[in-house]
Amino acid sequence: MGEPKIHSSGIVDVEFGEGVTLVEPVNLYGCKLGDNVFVGPFVEIQRRVNIGPRTRIQSHAFICELVTIGEDCFVSHGAKFINDPFKIGGPARGDQTQWKETHIGNRVSIGTNATIMPVKICDDVVIGAGSVVTKDITEAGTYAGNPARRMS
Repeated sequence: MGEPKIHSSGIVDVEFGEGVTLVEPVNLYGCKLGDNVFVGPFVEIQRRVNIGPRTRIQSHAFICELVTIGEDCFVSHGAKFINDPFKIGGPARGDQTQWKETHIGNRVSIGTNATIMPVKICDDVVIGAGSVVTKDITEAGTYAGNPARRMS
C-alpha cells in the first residue's frame, strides 16, 4: 500500500486589505482581498484572484484562478467559478494556456449554487440561484436559468 500525498489547506501568500474577515476553515492562496472583504467558511480562493472592496463571499464558494470580482459584490453559498471551458473537447489536463479569465463588475450578486464560466459580467447584475452563466453579460439586469438569460 502506498502513502497519500497530503496537502494542507490554509492561508498562504495572500494580500489582505484593511478590515478583512475570514471564517475558518478557508483555503486561500496567492490571491488579493480588498478592504472589508468577508469570506465565509469552506471557501477556496486560488492564486491570481482579485476580490474588490466590500465584497462578501459566502460559505462553500469556489473561486478558481484568473477571476476578478469588483467592489460591493455578493457571492452566495456554493457558487462556483470555472476557468477551463473545455475548448479541446475535454479538460485541459494541466495545460493552463487553455484556461480563460473571468471578470465580474461592481455591485454584482451571484446566487446560491450558480456556476460562472469564463465570462465578463458588467456592473449592476443579479445572477439567479442555480444559474449557469455561459456568455458575457453586457447589460445590467437580472439573469437566471441554464444557460442564464435576462429576465423581463
